[in-house]
Order: sequence, then structure tokens, then C-alpha cells
Amino acid sequence: MANESYQRYVALGDSQTEGLWDGDDTAGVAGFADRLAVRLEELHPGVQYANLAVRGRRIRDVLDNQLPAAVAMRPDLITSCIGMNDVTRPGKSFATALEDVDLLHDRLAETGATVVTTTFPDLEQILPVGRFLGARVLEMNAVVRAAAARHGFRLVDLYEAESMGDPDVWSPDRVHGSPAGHALFAAAAAEALNLPGSNHDWAISKAEVVRPGFRSRMYSQALWTQNLLMPWVWRHLRGLSSGNGRVAKRPRLTPVALVAEAAEATE
Repeated sequence: MANESYQRYVALGDSQTEGLWDGDDTAGVAGFADRLAVRLEELHPGVQYANLAVRGRRIRDVLDNQLPAAVAMRPDLITSCIGMNDVTRPGKSFATALEDVDLLHDRLAETGATVVTTTFPDLEQILPVGRFLGARVLEMNAVVRAAAARHGFRLVDLYEAESMGDPDVWSPDRVHGSPAGHALFAAAAAEALNLPGSNHDWAISKAEVVRPGFRSRMYSQALWTQNLLMPWVWRHLRGLSSGNGRVAKRPRLTPVALVAEAAEATE
């Protein structure tokens, strides 16, 4: 319903929901979930908001840790954006990840909350290595779409959105959203929730956008290798992840009025 009021919003996920590249670790990161929370507050003041996402987390981490914490807060709105770390991780664990994401959606349905979930974009538009991950992205997206249809979840379909090919949507590593990208993701979630003033413009590519050429995509690939792949290999050899030692930035329900200023500072 367009005028539905949400009063307890909990965000689940990894670095994208935490807000990586939308701000920094010194000033604080915002991200699409913070931005969506601010929009909800503007429509219906008094919204309480928690963000349990932590960079590097996988689907099983959400099932085992984030979801139980969320359930205890009795949310009426949950956003779930998780799975990219499972898609990109080498090895045979991906089949288990597909089972886990299906189970996660079943558990989310049991909360009784309105749930917003998402597909993943076509990585091949963004990184040359994306062509090696394309089959996994399609498999993950198929499971997410089926679960959303089964449970009546609100679905943000990033894979079909032309705007996902716009370089400005992505940070220099071409994996995480830029501040403009996080604003776009928040607009997508607002449309999925049919919030007043929302529309499908977020998915439309700008006419003046220049698609990255091969050299640009190779440069992004080099950044991805240097800043993400190699550190991941080093952490994996030591049994660590990028989220080791980190906790959720908003582990408890907090009035959105207290986080609005941080979200506005990154715009």
C-alpha cells in the first residue's frame, strides 16, 4: 500500500548494505539502507532503524547471526541484500549457498514483516571477470526471484536495470555502489515499497552516459584484483574475512532522526 507506515526497519546484508564507499570509516558510512530509513522517516516520523550488515558477510552469516537478532526486534520492514560474497568466492560451496539463500527467504517470510529482496546486476557490464561469474549470478537471481514470488516479497531487480551499466553508479572498485549508486539503490527500494513519490526512473540509463570501454573496464579489473581479490586471498589463507573484528554499525533499533544527518553528509 502506498501509504503504509513502517515503524521498525531492520537492514540485513554485507558491505553494500553497510554502506561501503558511501562515506568512509572515519566520518562513517551511510549507504542505501540509511537513505531509505531517512525517506521513511520523512513520510511517517518516528521510525526506528537498525542496520545489522557487516562487510564480508555471507548468506550463512545472516542466517546464523543477523536474522535472529532482527527477529528479536519484531520489525515490520526488512531489507535483505546478501549473496555476492558467496557468488565471488571460489570453490564448491556455491551449491550450499543457493540452498541457504532459499532457506533465508523462508525464514524471512516467517517474521511477518514486509520484506524487500534483490537480484544482483550483470557483472559482465562492469568487470571483465564478470563473464566468469555470470552463470552464478543467474543461478542466484533465479532462486531469489522464485522465493520473492513464493512469499510475496517486494523485489528490486538490479539485473534488468539499464542503469546498472552506468559507471557513475559504481565506486572505483566497480563492485560497491558509489554515493550516487546508493542513492539509486534506495530509490529502487522505495519503488518496490510503492512509497509516495517513487517511480521507475532509477532503472533508466541516462542518455548522456558513456559506457566504459575495454581499457576502462580493464583498469577497474586491476583495481578489483588489487583491492579485493588479493586481500581476500591473503585473508583466506589466514582464515579471516574483511569483516573480522567488525560489528554492525547500528545493532539496535535507533530513531532515524539520529542517523539522518550522517546520510545527508554524504550526498
